Amino acid sequence: MSLETDLLLDRRRLKRRLFFWRGAAVLAVVLAVMIALNGREGLSVGRDHVTRLTVAGLIGEDRKLTEAVTKLADSDHVKALVLVIDSPGGSMAGGESLHDAIAKVAAKKPVIAVMGGLAASAGYMIAVPAQRILAREATLTGSIGVLLETGEVSGLLDKLGVTAEAIASGPLKDQPNLAHPLSPQGREVLRGLVMDMYDQFVLKVAAGRHMDPDRVRALGDGRAYTGRQALKLGLIDAIGGEKEARAWLAETKGVSDTLPVDDLTTGGLAQLAFGGHIGGLFGGIWKSVFSQGLTLDGAWALWQPGQQ
Repeated sequence: MSLETDLLLDRRRLKRRLFFWRGAAVLAVVLAVMIALNGREGLSVGRDHVTRLTVAGLIGEDRKLTEAVTKLADSDHVKALVLVIDSPGGSMAGGESLHDAIAKVAAKKPVIAVMGGLAASAGYMIAVPAQRILAREATLTGSIGVLLETGEVSGLLDKLGVTAEAIASGPLKDQPNLAHPLSPQGREVLRGLVMDMYDQFVLKVAAGRHMDPDRVRALGDGRAYTGRQALKLGLIDAIGGEKEARAWLAETKGVSDTLPVDDLTTGGLAQLAFGGHIGGLFGGIWKSVFSQGLTLDGAWALWQPGQQ
């Protein structure tokens, strides 16, 4: 073989070796991160621990998550659940399913909710099954209410010379419809749906906070409260964060503050390794940007600045 051919073959061998060692290096980094997280945050398989569930961004229907939360109730190794919330809310159905799963855990073991900067609407709904709720003084919470939004562009269509027609089996089948205004009957029916879901929300808060439903309705006009206001109104129990949550679990429930913490995750290897760090950041962005677009026809328990 010529010298040029030999050089070409040697170059290919070097590339294959480089590819192998790069892959091995990436795998080593992932394993190192997993080991570090196991030691620091406690991926505590087969031993007693406290589970941390972090809910960030918009809340939607998540079957894997609700199933994973429900299983915590029957795990002998899970001694308590710390629910960390930083969410403006989300869909009523998503909030309901997660609320019910957390309630099943709270029926069997200690659950404490810790609110971050925002825990409103459905974000507040999922907190109420907890035996104790903590928030910062500046946390925005409450916003008890239901929102169903639609649009109407018939004026624009008229200007464009576009006519839209619908053949429906009944007068309410095409309500709401972007092509024409709501009819009085359609508006009444949709309001009935919203108020029925609002009553469901109120009853969940009343049961969780041991409050009279009429008292919840008086507070639940859609407005948000600061953590300091919510404390005075009985919507939360104390000001604090995870440190205070662990202290409460130790003092009142006998759950040692030396037990490791296991972050609940339903993802794969990448989520397991990075779920509490990079994955949490990008997961929150993904949910915030895309979740609402997938369920525009649903009703939302969502805090929106500038609206009650």
